[in-house]
Order: sequence, then C-alpha cells, then structure tokens
Amino acid sequence: MANGTLAASQIEMLSQSGTGIITITPPATNTNRTLTLPDATGTVLTTGSTAVVSQAMLATNVAGNGPAFSAYPSTTTTLTANTDVKVTFDVELFDTANCFSSSRFTPNVAGYYSVNVCLQVNFWNGNIFSAQIYKNGSFYQNGQTAYPQTVGGVRASISTLVYLNGTTDYIEGYGYQYAATSNNVVVANSGATYFTACLVRAA
Repeated sequence: MANGTLAASQIEMLSQSGTGIITITPPATNTNRTLTLPDATGTVLTTGSTAVVSQAMLATNVAGNGPAFSAYPSTTTTLTANTDVKVTFDVELFDTANCFSSSRFTPNVAGYYSVNVCLQVNFWNGNIFSAQIYKNGSFYQNGQTAYPQTVGGVRASISTLVYLNGTTDYIEGYGYQYAATSNNVVVANSGATYFTACLVRAA
C-alpha cells in the first residue's frame, strides 16, 4: 500500500495532506472476514461522524429524524354555524424542522405523518361539532365530538395518518359546528386544544 506498512495487527497510511498517520486496526479474530467497499464515491461513516447522513440516504421505510411539531392557540376561535373554520394555533411547544408557521404544517420530508387535532369548546349547546384536518386548503378528514369534558365544555378530536410530499403539501386544523343555535368558541389552552404531527415513515 502506498505510504503505508502492513502488519498482522494494523494498517497505517500517511494522510493526503499533513503529517498525521491513519491507522486501521482489525479485530482479534480467528475467522476470515471480508469488508467490501461499494463502487461509488462517498464518505465512509464512523461512530464519530455527525451531520453527514441525510434523509435521502435512508431506506424508504426508515423515518429518521423527521419533522415534528406541537402547537396550541393563545386566542379563542369562534366556530360559525355550518361553516368550516380554521383554528389559530400560534404557540409552538416544539417544531423540530421549522416546518410549522401561521397555523400551517409544511414538512420538508416526504412520508406518512401521524396528525392529531383536538378542540375544546367553551360550552355544550347540544349541537354536534367536529375537529377537522385540511390538506392543501381542502377538507381531508374529520372526527365527531368525543365526550363532555367539563360542565360547560366538550372536546372533539381526530387522529389519522396523512401522506405529505415533503415540498408543497401542507395541513391545517379546522373546526365545524352543525346547525348551531348559537356559536361555540374554541378554548385557547395547551391542554385542551392542540395540533400535532410527526413523521412515522418516510416515503
């Protein structure tokens, strides 16, 4: 090997620049082993490597450190009767990839996302209401009201999987109230009303 010596215990090479010596030490074994390098240009990774593995380098069924966020509202949102109303989620608990903005989640990794929307209204007027997921500005899925949470409040929630292409696809949280005699107001509270999503499998 150029600029190196071969012994029973190690291989040593001079670095291409500088005076350091690169040492490759094999394990102590009585079994023949074969290490095969790929026919490709690239960087060899070690346990000390950082920030060199991209999402694109992972297999299609590996999620990796994909985008995730959790947000809740600091202000109330009025659910107008028989109208889809976008709920404002303006407080972020976390946003791992800076993909959540203006109550909208636009992830930068293509894949299948677990999405959760939970809404609590200020009082129960007997009318059915639902939490909804909108995708790219259009209705995607909804869930019906769940159960009375307090004397004056009730929750609706939805949890589902949504495919997002990692570039232009986005999701938002909406509420809908059916034939209300008076309008309900979505409570602004991190424990009662929230919007979350995370990557569970890359595409």
